[in-house]
Amino acid sequence: MGGIPPNIRPPTEKELHEQAESYYMSLSDAEFEDFASIIEERLAAYERLDELSPSTPHLEYTDRDPNPSNPKDDPLNAFATQCEVEGANGGPLDGYDIGLKDNVCLAGIEMRVGSKLFEGFVPSTDATIVTRMLGAGATITGKLSMEDMAHSGSGNISAGGPVLNPYDDEYLAGGSSSGSAAAPGNGDVDVAIGGDQAGSIRIPAAWCGIVGHKPTHGLVPYTGIAGLGRTFDHAGPMAKSVADCALVLDVIAGKDPLDPRQGAVETDNYAEAVQGASPDMTVGVVSEGFGRSETEPGVDETVRDALDSFEAAGAEVTEVSVPMHSDGLTIWSGIGTEAAAATVAGEGPGYFAAGYSDTAMMDAFGRARRAQADDFPPTLKISLLLGGYLSEQYGGHYYAKAQNLSRDLAAAYDAALSDVDVLAMPTTPQTAHAKVDDVSRRELVERGMNMLENTSPFDVTGHPAISVPAGTSDGLPVGLMFIAPEFEDATALQAGAAFLDTVDPERT
Repeated sequence: MGGIPPNIRPPTEKELHEQAESYYMSLSDAEFEDFASIIEERLAAYERLDELSPSTPHLEYTDRDPNPSNPKDDPLNAFATQCEVEGANGGPLDGYDIGLKDNVCLAGIEMRVGSKLFEGFVPSTDATIVTRMLGAGATITGKLSMEDMAHSGSGNISAGGPVLNPYDDEYLAGGSSSGSAAAPGNGDVDVAIGGDQAGSIRIPAAWCGIVGHKPTHGLVPYTGIAGLGRTFDHAGPMAKSVADCALVLDVIAGKDPLDPRQGAVETDNYAEAVQGASPDMTVGVVSEGFGRSETEPGVDETVRDALDSFEAAGAEVTEVSVPMHSDGLTIWSGIGTEAAAATVAGEGPGYFAAGYSDTAMMDAFGRARRAQADDFPPTLKISLLLGGYLSEQYGGHYYAKAQNLSRDLAAAYDAALSDVDVLAMPTTPQTAHAKVDDVSRRELVERGMNMLENTSPFDVTGHPAISVPAGTSDGLPVGLMFIAPEFEDATALQAGAAFLDTVDPERT
């Protein structure tokens, strides 16, 4: 069968004993000799794996130039990299300039995931949604700045520097899809793709005064995108209008057999659904979404006033109670913290699911984290320390319990949705954070996570949720979030479009 491949060596005696101890085993001298011999024999089989070349299911790039012919000014630090990758001639996205959050693979263009650890990594394949958008005629004009390893909601911790708010550059754009909100808000792209694990599409959309749609979990394939946890990874569109978000969702939604996050997928004609959207709908205003621990009174007042305007335009607006919503962030934390630790330990994709794995991305991350783990942001370090500890000491008990509770939480929202078309609440309890220099480690962690109370629950339940501009408080944008039943993304988009048509028709 041949010798051991040059990339693989047998474990040393120390390594084998350490590996045994990590599984709470102790090896006798006789066991060590036997197992070491067997392992060396079995490693020889991996020579054949090195010889085999799996098919690449994504578009292979040819000669993509990271230097656009007409680079844009970037006063908000929205771009990680500017480029110009043209799609097919014609199609529903012909003429659209689209930016990608910098955790979305675009072959031939560097992807940094907002981190020092990924500097120099160039994907060789496109994410599934990139293939779909290019096939629909889009031009990709940039990779957009994001929070370091997608682990903050503030807009403050990208390795490339803070991303500034298009309304006021003394404030931050929010995160983790920071540039994906700042760029369309500033008119630098028509639509951006963001990612959402705890609110990372909706938070910056709310803070930058644009529209951000988190689709139903699994509606949009995540293949070729760096994630944090398969059960709550989402990707979706961000733009100034609901119509543009709906048009892009038409293109990127749908089944991808390469994505283990997807089960059965139900799609709709989203662009058609939002045309002439009517306020003739019932809206359940979730009382527990107001008066949160981080709430600024002006935010709640702005959202209440906006809903009053929606009611005056013809919507039926009623107060509803979902008591379990108050525990939504706690449930998300039980899942997200241990899942993030496990994802990092699994070099990104992790284990126990079929689908496509980007081995080049895994290799790059694996090498970088072993050499540069001290460069992880403090928000991720906390998740790794706490998540690893909980998993080790309590055997995944709290992760499993939180996953079980997420089913009850989903059922509670579904019960409320059985009486109304959509639920509504403020997207975030506060407006954008001010840009502050020399923030302490503790402050970075606090500022990175203190806006998740209303957004994070819907990442673990999977419900579609859209943030639309509801007005301003002290001159800064406020977001209103509509939530619909699973796979009724068209309903969420219709609510957003009908609402904006009553308060800001040009933004519909």
